[in-house]
Amino acid sequence: MALHLRGGSEKRLTLTNVVCVRTELPPKINSFSGYRMGSQGNREKSAKSGQVYTIAVNDNRHDDAPSPRFQSTDPVMLQDGHRIAQILRNNCGVQGGDVKHPTRSVAIRIGQTLMHLFRGNVGPGMFALGTSLKNSGVVLGSFLIPILELMCVHSQHLLLNASLTLQEKLSLTKNPGFATTVELCFATGPSSLQKYSALSRRLVNLFLCLTQLGFCCLYFIFISTNVKQIIDSYGYEYSIHLHMAGVLIPIYLTCMVRNLKFLAPLSTLANILMVSGVIITLYYAARPPSAFNVVNFARIGQLPLAFGTAVYAYEGIGLVLPLQNAMKMPHKFDSTFGVLNVGMVIVTVFFFAVGLLSYLKYGDDIHGSVTLNLPKNEVLAQCVKMIISTGVLLTFALQFYIPIDLMLPTVREHFRQRPVLVELVFRTVFVLITFTLAELIPFLDLFITLVGAFSSTTIALIVPPILELITRRITPWILLKDAFIVVVGLLGCVTGSFESIQLIVNAFKE
Repeated sequence: MALHLRGGSEKRLTLTNVVCVRTELPPKINSFSGYRMGSQGNREKSAKSGQVYTIAVNDNRHDDAPSPRFQSTDPVMLQDGHRIAQILRNNCGVQGGDVKHPTRSVAIRIGQTLMHLFRGNVGPGMFALGTSLKNSGVVLGSFLIPILELMCVHSQHLLLNASLTLQEKLSLTKNPGFATTVELCFATGPSSLQKYSALSRRLVNLFLCLTQLGFCCLYFIFISTNVKQIIDSYGYEYSIHLHMAGVLIPIYLTCMVRNLKFLAPLSTLANILMVSGVIITLYYAARPPSAFNVVNFARIGQLPLAFGTAVYAYEGIGLVLPLQNAMKMPHKFDSTFGVLNVGMVIVTVFFFAVGLLSYLKYGDDIHGSVTLNLPKNEVLAQCVKMIISTGVLLTFALQFYIPIDLMLPTVREHFRQRPVLVELVFRTVFVLITFTLAELIPFLDLFITLVGAFSSTTIALIVPPILELITRRITPWILLKDAFIVVVGLLGCVTGSFESIQLIVNAFKE
C-alpha cells in the first residue's frame, strides 16, 4: 500500500490510503516544515518498482539533493498521515534548529561544537559537585558518579539513535526537537502506543519546562548568595531576600529580549567569565592545606542527595539534538570517537576534578557552591564570586527562553490581539514566578538536589531508554539494560525528591 498526501497551495493534506512503509532507496526530496521528505514523482516511480513511499507532499520549493540517511527495509505501520505531518509542522525550532552561519573548516566546526557542549554543561551544578561527594563519600562517590555520568551519556546516545530511526522512517534530514522526537516515536511505534503520542509530547515538554524554570530559580539563589557574601564582608549585611530583589531587575531586563540573536553577545561574554571563574576556583581548591574531615563512605540515606546533585550537574540531554543539527557532518557527533563521547569525557574529568578537589579542600564544611567557601576577605576570591555570578546572570535569559518558547504558542492561540504585549506580559509573569519560588526556598544545595532528582532525572535517564524499547527490536540484553537504567532513574527520582523536600521542610523549621 502507499500513502498519498495531496497538497494544494494552502498545504492541505488529505489521507487517501492506509500506510505500510517499506522504502529501500533514498528518494529525491521536497522541503516541508524544514524536513525533507519524498517527492510525488519519485513516489510514483517507487510504486511501479514495488517499493512503498513514506510521505509525499507537494510544495513550491524543490531540492534534488539526495537524503544523507539510508532507509530502513523493515515495514513500519504509521499513524494517520495527517497526524505525522502535523507533528512535524509543530516541531519547535529552538530545540532542533540549524546554525545559520556554519564555519568553513570542518576541524574548526568540530572544535566549536566541543566548546558549545562544554559551555552548555558549565553552571552552578559544576560548583556543587563537592556536595555530591560529601553525600556519597570520596571512595564511593569516585566510583558511582562516573558510572552515573556514563549512564547519562548512554541515554543521550539512545535519544540520538531514536532520532536517526525517525529520519530513516520518515526521510527527514535533520533531528526534530526532543519532545517531537518522543511524540514521533510513539506515533510511528506499536499501534497500542500510538494513542499516547500527544500525551508523551506534553509530558516531555512539561518536564523540560520544569527543568529549565528550576534552573532559573537556582540562578536567582546562586547569584544572590554569592553577592550577599561579598557585600557582607564589607559590613553591609542584608537579608538574602533583599539581594534577590536587587538581582531581579537586571534579570528581568534581559528576559524581555525576545530575539535569540540579541542574546548571543551576552552568551559569549558569559562563557568568558565562567571559564575564568572556573580556573580561579580550581586554583583555590588546589591550594594547601586540605581538610581532614572527609569520609570515604557516606550513609546510605545521603546517596539520593548525591544522585540528584550529580544528575543536575551532568544532565545536558537537551543539547545533543540541536548540536548534531549544527554540524555539517552529523555522523562525527555521535560516532565512537565523535564530539559527544570526547566532549563528555573531558567534561566528566574536568567536573569531577573540581568536585573532588573542592571536597578534599573543605570537607564537610563545603557549601552548595564551592565559591561560597572561598576566602571572604580576599579581593581575588571576591572577584571570582562576582565573575561567576555575572556569567550565570547573563545566561539566565537563554535558559528562560526555552520554556517560554514551548508555552507561548498555546497562550497566543487564546490571545490573538497584540501578540507582542501578550508575550511581554507572559515573560513578566514567569520571571516573577521563578523569583517567588527562589524567595520561598532560598537553600541552594537542597534546591539543586530537588531539581536534579525530580525533573532532570526524568528527561535524562527515564525517557531515552523507553524510546529505545519502542523503536528497536527488543533483545534480552536491550531489555535488561534499559530496565536497569529506568529503575535507577525512578529510584533516584523518588528518593532524591523525597529527601530534598524533607530537608527543605526541616530547614524551614529551623
